[in-house]
Amino acid sequence: MKRHLFLLCLFTFLFPVMVSAEKSIPMLIYHSVDQYSGHGMKELYVSPEQFETQMLYLREHGFTPLTFENWEQQYTVNKPIFLTFDDGYKNNLNVYTILKKIQNNKFKPSGTFFVISDFIDRPNRLSKADLKKLADSGMISIQSHTATHPDLTKITDFIHELKDSKGNIEKITGKPVIAVSYPYGNFNDRTIKETKKYYLFGMTTTPGPYVKSGSSDEHYLLPRTYIKNSTRLEDFIKIVEGPNGYH
Repeated sequence: MKRHLFLLCLFTFLFPVMVSAEKSIPMLIYHSVDQYSGHGMKELYVSPEQFETQMLYLREHGFTPLTFENWEQQYTVNKPIFLTFDDGYKNNLNVYTILKKIQNNKFKPSGTFFVISDFIDRPNRLSKADLKKLADSGMISIQSHTATHPDLTKITDFIHELKDSKGNIEKITGKPVIAVSYPYGNFNDRTIKETKKYYLFGMTTTPGPYVKSGSSDEHYLLPRTYIKNSTRLEDFIKIVEGPNGYH
């Protein structure tokens, strides 16, 4: 018995990471990255200056932004984080410009744009040409925010909202669409059941980091924390670093 306890203690000392709890991975949600001009909800706007400062923090503190296509890399890279952007606003081109500006040999940032497929090419929304360019950059993953942005807990036409949205985006980008962001963050058992038919991941707006649980539905209940106009840098740091993050 004493020998077994000794070996267990020795294993714990030599391999602390293997016996530690699953790490918490920040998943952030943005909407507009632009100066607020008085239209829409101010809290859903993060200025380009704010955003760049936040991204520079990630760069200087060893974070690795990932997309859902390389989900498994979260187990092998340093300080993984997911940056997501909902609705497909034209001003999200600022995201691409800033990420491209601050990348270097050690920091290869990436983000996921969840676009509403029936709104593509509308005024103030990303165009087909924009989406193709972003997808081809290798920096931005284009995924689905449904076809028309309904509350998925109140609809019956899941084929158009989930299947058709996925197919239409794939035709534009030539890339697989494997993730969907639930409009308003709303979901129920039916939503998850239908989502599983077409996607590998489903995004909520339940705040908090992702911690692997082993649940059969966990990839369809992924939490995300809002980054808002009022999010100060010190708030941002608390969100990405702890108390449930990397400290």
